[in-house]
Amino acid sequence: MDEPRPEQKADVDERVESPDFDALTPPEELVRGDRTRDDFFDAILGLDSPSTASEVAELAGHGVDAAREYLAWFERMGIVKQVTDSPATYQRNQAYLNWRRVQKLRDQYTSGRLLEFLKTETERDEKYTEQFGVASPEAVSITSAAADTDRSVEDVWEAVSAWKTTQRRITLLERALASGAGDHVDQSTAV
Repeated sequence: MDEPRPEQKADVDERVESPDFDALTPPEELVRGDRTRDDFFDAILGLDSPSTASEVAELAGHGVDAAREYLAWFERMGIVKQVTDSPATYQRNQAYLNWRRVQKLRDQYTSGRLLEFLKTETERDEKYTEQFGVASPEAVSITSAAADTDRSVEDVWEAVSAWKTTQRRITLLERALASGAGDHVDQSTAV
């Protein structure tokens, strides 16, 4: 197996620190270029339901024809998916964005380090399960939990949001480990 390129190797500091999941692959770095393309990309990242070219154009602050061109290009790149034909609607391809994050994890960290991160996140997940007495953050009633624990609704909401983030991190780490099994050098032992 070929040695990874120098920019793909983690330095000593990166091996010690936990990954910053929010900074792994910022979506705005997936597509670079002129401001118009960035405007459309930002609009796509903000989509929470299938949207037409005119809705995307309005979000981006540009014309419908430009939206159609960029949506077609983003679809070829895998960043969006066309959901319907008439009218054509598009939605963000979250699977693609997650795949990019998994690739970044695999490129930056060894399997051993990813396992350490997974252990930390799993322990955090178990603490939230214990704290709320339910198996998932979706099962938490924020107002009931606030009343039962004499905490503010905001505090409970923040804890539930952090729990959801923890579960997303676990999923990304598990995918990085599963997809990288046996196919990359353990950088901490590479000579």
